[in-house]
Amino acid sequence: MGIPSEMRDVWAQRRAKFFIIPSPAEDEKKLRAQQSSQEGIRAGLKAAAITGVFTAVPTLIAVRKVAWAKANLNHTAQALIVSGASIAAYFITVDKTVLESARKNSRAQFDNKTA
Repeated sequence: MGIPSEMRDVWAQRRAKFFIIPSPAEDEKKLRAQQSSQEGIRAGLKAAAITGVFTAVPTLIAVRKVAWAKANLNHTAQALIVSGASIAAYFITVDKTVLESARKNSRAQFDNKTA
């Protein structure tokens, strides 16, 4: 099934003839989205690094001092504990930061339209 190749080529050629010029507002939206993404990534990396340190220290101490942890947590388990906490912190922070930026941008847009 699907679209025959001849018909697909005709539609592709027709589509290539038309070009759309984006408005300045679309460029601004794209720029704001890119800035909020970069801001979120930066905050997420910072949170992941801090969480990694604060998770690694107690995990390593527990493996050396607590008998159960010494017997049951091998190197892979220790790495999973630390990386799991870091990954969770990264994604939670990125999500919160991007949503906060989006909320701020939408409020700014609304205020500009009403003013």
